[in-house]
Amino acid sequence: MTFSPDHDELRERAAAYALGILSAEERLQFEAHLSACNECAAEVRSLGPVVAALAHAAPAADPPEGARGRIFARLSQGSPTSTVPRATREPRRSGALVPWLLAAASLVLAAGLAAYSVSQRGRIGALEQTVRDARARADVAERQAADARSAARAANNDEQAVIVVLAASDLMRVELDGQPVAPQASARAFWSRSQGLVFTASNLPPLPAGQTYQLWIVTAESPIGAGFLKPRTDGGVNIVYSMPRGVTRPVAFAVTIEPEGGVPAPTGDKYLVGVVRSSS
Repeated sequence: MTFSPDHDELRERAAAYALGILSAEERLQFEAHLSACNECAAEVRSLGPVVAALAHAAPAADPPEGARGRIFARLSQGSPTSTVPRATREPRRSGALVPWLLAAASLVLAAGLAAYSVSQRGRIGALEQTVRDARARADVAERQAADARSAARAANNDEQAVIVVLAASDLMRVELDGQPVAPQASARAFWSRSQGLVFTASNLPPLPAGQTYQLWIVTAESPIGAGFLKPRTDGGVNIVYSMPRGVTRPVAFAVTIEPEGGVPAPTGDKYLVGVVRSSS
């Protein structure tokens, strides 16, 4: 005589059916029951997403040899140590595996959300760093553009000032020769009492740290500081000065080396000297 399981036992097989671990005979029995039992059919449908999540919760591994057979035998025969007749055995709670499956699925979902959160934080951090780098580059570019505009304005102003001095009706040109500390150096001073002074030099030695070249307009009374010189790497200088107060007619021009910041009267070695000729 073929044993026909009752409804509670068939319903308990819903989880095993969803996991695909019923024997062929049990599966056919349960599927026949599903066609007539909406309650069990709904429970099987509810287990579908949980089983799908568990499929990706751990890496694939081959089960030990004989494990599948032991699982089928256990599900078909019940616990081998049980001696209580089926009629008197306390019915097991319906859907005993469902809470375990739901808990496992919750862990899978939580792990997925945590990994996604970490990934998103990493992407946001990378984007924020990219924005900071772009802003820094933009700031540098803006400063460089501002410096270029300032240099262009200064160059334009200097060019106009040079033209004004060189076109002055009272222009005087004076040649300056290199002195023993700088025999290769040379310079020219274009002086106009009304418009200012244009000074050009070449082959000046590099300045030692903490020192500067200072230009002097020498009058019959005393030398008057006109300004400072900072030669280029090639030793050249092109600069325009406003005329200092108190200068009437110079008798000479000179360049000395002085402490940085300058001095009120020359103290250092002379590098360039030029005497104004009476015909100038």
